[in-house]
Amino acid sequence: MRVMVIIKATKDSEAGVMPSEELLTQMGQYNEQLVQAGIMLAGDGLHPSSKGARVRFSGDKRTVIDGPFAETKELIAGYWLWKVDSLQHAIDWLKRCPNPMREESEVEIRPLFEMEDFGEEFTPELRAQEQSQAERIKANQAK
Repeated sequence: MRVMVIIKATKDSEAGVMPSEELLTQMGQYNEQLVQAGIMLAGDGLHPSSKGARVRFSGDKRTVIDGPFAETKELIAGYWLWKVDSLQHAIDWLKRCPNPMREESEVEIRPLFEMEDFGEEFTPELRAQEQSQAERIKANQAK
């Protein structure tokens, strides 16, 4: 199963406070363990929401909202994509993670949908389209 591991934003991360060399070293070592175990598929930190934007959808209307966004507890500062055997496997790995922030922090684990989760509505044509897109994405990453 694939999961997204979501590092929640804090006041410091939203203020643009960069991690210390010590934390970067610890996180680099942890990421190396994830890579060696074949778990880590991707991972990145995110700039503060002040450098981002949101697009609100209402029917066919689109409204752009520039950051920063008020509710820090609803924002993310970074993420990993992992391939694990189970949610418990992800939890066990996450418990080994150094605290990704200088202050108390929270990290959320959410399973990604897989093709089989969509049932009959995900027709053979849609499956073929999804597979084609996945192959092209992989090819683009290799460039």
